[in-house]
Amino acid sequence: MARHPSPVARPGSFFRDGDHRPARAQTFTGGAAILLLAVAGLWTLHAFLPALGWGVIFAVSLWPLFERCAARWPAGRRLAWPAAFTLLILLAFVLPLLMVTLAAIRDGAMLVHWVAEARAQGIAVPAFVPRLPFGPQLASWWQATLATPARLDHLSLHAGPGGASPLATGQRIVSALAHRLLITAFMLLVLFMLLRDGERVVVAVRIGGRRAFGESGENIAAQAVLAIRGVVNGLVIVGFGEAVLMGIAYALAGVSQAALLGLLTGLLSAIPFGAMVAVVIAAGLLVVTGQFAAAAVIFATGALVVFLADHFVRPVFIGGATRLPFLWVLLGILGGVEAWGLIGLVLGPALIAVLMLLWREWVGAVPGPLNPPRAAAEPSARS
Repeated sequence: MARHPSPVARPGSFFRDGDHRPARAQTFTGGAAILLLAVAGLWTLHAFLPALGWGVIFAVSLWPLFERCAARWPAGRRLAWPAAFTLLILLAFVLPLLMVTLAAIRDGAMLVHWVAEARAQGIAVPAFVPRLPFGPQLASWWQATLATPARLDHLSLHAGPGGASPLATGQRIVSALAHRLLITAFMLLVLFMLLRDGERVVVAVRIGGRRAFGESGENIAAQAVLAIRGVVNGLVIVGFGEAVLMGIAYALAGVSQAALLGLLTGLLSAIPFGAMVAVVIAAGLLVVTGQFAAAAVIFATGALVVFLADHFVRPVFIGGATRLPFLWVLLGILGGVEAWGLIGLVLGPALIAVLMLLWREWVGAVPGPLNPPRAAAEPSARS
């Protein structure tokens, strides 16, 4: 094997001096050992796979912009630019999500206090209830059912679902939040390392893909990269647009915490129809204050914006990058979320795009290493 003075050479620096192939038994045992080691490694890292996945997704999406910035100031390629882009992700995604989480925790504490007061005093009939359709009947039912503390025992604070106390529930929430923060910290670290050593990683992936899968491996990797960038661009741009539009609508309608609800709308827009949760919350706040017309306008506006964004705008962004039809983009997003969770928003369309590329090569619709031989393709072409 060729020698190299550097202890860690660039990928592709070492080659065999001759064609010394292992025996068939050695190939089998070596492949089995590699498979077992890979499974053991994945099992060891399974708790941090979401952090690795999101780090790779953000690195792939930011790489073209990172390359342009590094070309303008090459001296900052190893430290300054990776740190700046990591900080950008922290400010654009992590901090807004943390703000919404902290607001939800604060509101949850207020809800617990409100439930305690309701159990002690009952829930008085709100002033707007008699003005609703069938208001007098609803007010009578409310007075007989919810205004009496004895009827509110099912809202007990002493035991939650399964007999868990509020203290135990709070401890689980804090533990889950700490775990999410740890995963986020590792995601940012993975992103920094990938941006810093991106050139070496790209070369290694190309060599490994070509050795394992031939020329088709490079085509698959290229299609997956295009799909990831298209999905992330669609999520970010569409989410930002929904946040701005609905934030303005919330402010004009007089919704309290309009900016925070707009931010929540943008974050939830990554999930299909998820932004409707924020829209319903905003409409509910308006209903509580008796602004029924404004609540109806907000709900209708939000439903229209979310419908257009999820069914037309986002699939155009993703389909334009991956050359996927609208239906497959939508199925990839919905199926990815169902199968993989939040990261399936990106994995779903990327997998569908790769499968579609393989199919197009297999049937000869696009050039590639999987194209059928001319003798096999000519009869179908003539027919």
